[in-house]
Amino acid sequence: MKIKISDLWQIDGTIDRGGYLFWGVLLFAIKYNLDRLVASYFFNRSWSLFSYLVLPSEARINNLNVDDRPFYGTLLAMAIPFIAVGVLLTLRRLRDIQLPNWLVVFFFLPFINLLYFIILATLPSYKEGQKERYTNSSIKRALDRVIPEHPMGSAAMGFLITIPLFLGSTVFAVSLLGNYGWSLFVGLPFTLGLVSVLVHGYHRPKGFISCILVSCLSIVFLGLGLIAFAVEGAICLLMAAPIGIVLGAIGGIVGYLIQTRPWLQSESHKVAMILLLVMPVLIGAESKSPAEAPLIPVTTSIEVNAPASVVWNNVVTFSELPAPDTWLFKLGVAYPIKAEIKGHGVGAVRYCNFSTGPFVEPIEIWDEPRLLKFSVTSQPPAMKELTPYSDIHPPHLTNYLVSEGGQFLLTELPNGRTRIEGTTWYRHKIWPYSYWQIWSDAIIHRIHLRVLKHIKNLSETNTTNNVKS
Repeated sequence: MKIKISDLWQIDGTIDRGGYLFWGVLLFAIKYNLDRLVASYFFNRSWSLFSYLVLPSEARINNLNVDDRPFYGTLLAMAIPFIAVGVLLTLRRLRDIQLPNWLVVFFFLPFINLLYFIILATLPSYKEGQKERYTNSSIKRALDRVIPEHPMGSAAMGFLITIPLFLGSTVFAVSLLGNYGWSLFVGLPFTLGLVSVLVHGYHRPKGFISCILVSCLSIVFLGLGLIAFAVEGAICLLMAAPIGIVLGAIGGIVGYLIQTRPWLQSESHKVAMILLLVMPVLIGAESKSPAEAPLIPVTTSIEVNAPASVVWNNVVTFSELPAPDTWLFKLGVAYPIKAEIKGHGVGAVRYCNFSTGPFVEPIEIWDEPRLLKFSVTSQPPAMKELTPYSDIHPPHLTNYLVSEGGQFLLTELPNGRTRIEGTTWYRHKIWPYSYWQIWSDAIIHRIHLRVLKHIKNLSETNTTNNVKS
């Protein structure tokens, strides 16, 4: 290992794995402690390791207010030199391994960049690899005997080795720790796709299509295993499938590039073993320092051919809705059935009954016929999982997608018409939340529309009957 201060600005040349590991750990430690010092001392804010993964919603450019701009602007300015040095070090490490320079893009991918750093700090340089490819350790001799040379056999062995291990990691994360975080939905599929391809190409390089197929099938087989062992239901896995398969394929691409280099093949099993050991550690660390879930508003509006006074009565309570026609609701996602209320005005308690149970909603603002606002003190499971078993209760069904409140805002329009805006404020503890927000927002919009269309039909029918009478 050769450590030189010029490593921090040198563009040409290479850097070995020891130097890359040393500078990477040191620079991250310096940056984290600087960020933590600035956040606490100058801005009176907290800052943790997982703050780099989960920036609060107010940190987004379109949400920044006057008070937040100095803080996040300072962090961004402080990050620029570290980013520049990190890119230079990564490019020199790729050059040393003789992997394509475009792989530097992984430096910018949240959570994957941590696993990528571990991979680059493990793989030998071209010269080291040429010497080590002829070594014959006891582990390598065992793998030589276990992994078949035939492409179909090596693919099958890739599944047999990885699926049980990653099934166990998933059970550890979900059932024991209740962790639905970055390590589960980003780290595990990326690592599974990578390791399965390294096993597939253990004896000799395999083609690109073959490697991508193996990496994607490993994600599919893991999902089937989770259903078979009653760890998860089909609905959650279908929602997770797009991000899981894409990340598995990305891991497969990295595995493909490694197994095509003969000087890296001898060390590929070390990369696989290190990643398999690191993932449970990351899962445990993430569960010990959970990120704060952001508060997300979802608003849906509809216009009604009825005055606000008529619409108001159907907002406060409404009769039973017809059976749902949306496929998500038919598959088990909770949907509203009817609404009842006990009391009148502020302090009254509204009960919005869903297919899985009631939402208990104490009224906070009763501004008839303009605004009905309420909090949520109790809520039912988010769905009934689709499973071959009689019933399963994965942790994400309760307390992971939490509604904190809602409101109906009525705005009078010309010609006796009314606009209804339904808003729900919720948090979810499933990461990366930007991906899962796509699903949760879409489901909540569907719920809103189901209720708002029913209110519209009731109100317009009441208005028509009043006119006729």
